[in-house]
Amino acid sequence: MTAHRKRAGSALLFVLGALLLSLFTGTPASAQAGWGFIPRVVDQGGTGVAGVSVTVKNGDAVLGQTTTDATGNGKTVAVPGKGVYTLVFDTSATPAGFVGGKVYAVEKEVGAANTLPTQRVLVSLTEHANGGVVGKAAGPADEGPAFSTAIFLQHVVSGLNLGLLLAIATIGLSLIHGTTRLMNFAHGENVTFGALIAFLFCVVFGLPLVIAGLIAVAAGAVFGWLQNAGLWHPLRRKGVGIVPTMIASIGVGLAVRYLYFAIFGSGTRRVTGETIPSVTIGSVVLPVSAYLSMAISLAVLIAIGCWIKYSHLGKATRAVSANSPLASASGIDVEHTIRVVWILAGAMSALSGVLLALLNDVSYDMGFKSLLLMFAAMILGGLGTAFGALVGSLVVGLFTEVLVTWLPPDMKYVGALVVLVLVLLVRPQGIFGRKERIG
Repeated sequence: MTAHRKRAGSALLFVLGALLLSLFTGTPASAQAGWGFIPRVVDQGGTGVAGVSVTVKNGDAVLGQTTTDATGNGKTVAVPGKGVYTLVFDTSATPAGFVGGKVYAVEKEVGAANTLPTQRVLVSLTEHANGGVVGKAAGPADEGPAFSTAIFLQHVVSGLNLGLLLAIATIGLSLIHGTTRLMNFAHGENVTFGALIAFLFCVVFGLPLVIAGLIAVAAGAVFGWLQNAGLWHPLRRKGVGIVPTMIASIGVGLAVRYLYFAIFGSGTRRVTGETIPSVTIGSVVLPVSAYLSMAISLAVLIAIGCWIKYSHLGKATRAVSANSPLASASGIDVEHTIRVVWILAGAMSALSGVLLALLNDVSYDMGFKSLLLMFAAMILGGLGTAFGALVGSLVVGLFTEVLVTWLPPDMKYVGALVVLVLVLLVRPQGIFGRKERIG
């Protein structure tokens, strides 16, 4: 083993040891998920409505109350944990009102299906009043949820954010498949790895989030290199087939995921103890971290696109993806190219994990939960194509979030998968994939 491999292995052992130490030393209370609701009320045009009283209840028990300000936003109302709660919106103190009355109640759930443990609830005055009783009929117009442009735009922006974050991880997955033909079912654990490293250095060691994020990206690159050097390169050298290798990746994913579980536990924790403020742009309300995530994602995706198109290694990656034997015959070091792809994929996955952790918080299986969407995006865009992975991720992200306008949150993945099936029926190779001749 060379000296640099020993150093990389020692660094990974240190990180895993520190993660193990964090299990026994515990974490600050601020690292626990803070469950709650942040209400917002808008009129038909998407303008915030002030003076609306919002009460959060668990059955008959009142958990808290807030009043919307000039922007239509209320303060956070905390709840004890995951579950279904009732939010009662009362416009009696304002000239405004819902359709047919002054009081409207709705049930909302905080839990794994939501984007944040502190869920933002956007309600439009186009809703039909129900007197504070969820499910109470108020006329024929109550047969379905009222459509609101403000709510729709909120979900569109959230979908773009999710799509960009998925794209960072999916492009790495697509490049690995393009250069090695491996469907890596352990790729989601690389996403989780980045989030856990950021949590470790930010919450446990007390470093600033930016520094912790950079360390996580660097650790992800090392983790990707080690996976290739320790497992996938030896399997390729021995001529192991694609199907056995894919099955091996499923086993690796299971093993790593439950290693995370043994070290980190089953709970959900915040990647930073600091309160993240929200910013209102028009009718869209998102935390500052969401806007920063979109900006960082765009910058990284542009940089990766330029690298693939213009750099020597990027061109080599495209050549290996198109025809590996021909690329080797042309003088391209195929194994070196694959090694670089694994390093890049590890770093990008870790970055995606850090940014997702800012929105979803950290859990041992967060990457696994995103893996289905990554595969859907990669197949939808076309196997092995970076640009296809980007487009596929945006389509999946948009459909996943926008359909929440009409469907329950637990059903939001259905639309993206239906689109995937429909596209494959029309274009089996995906949107940007190449037709392959068989036989």
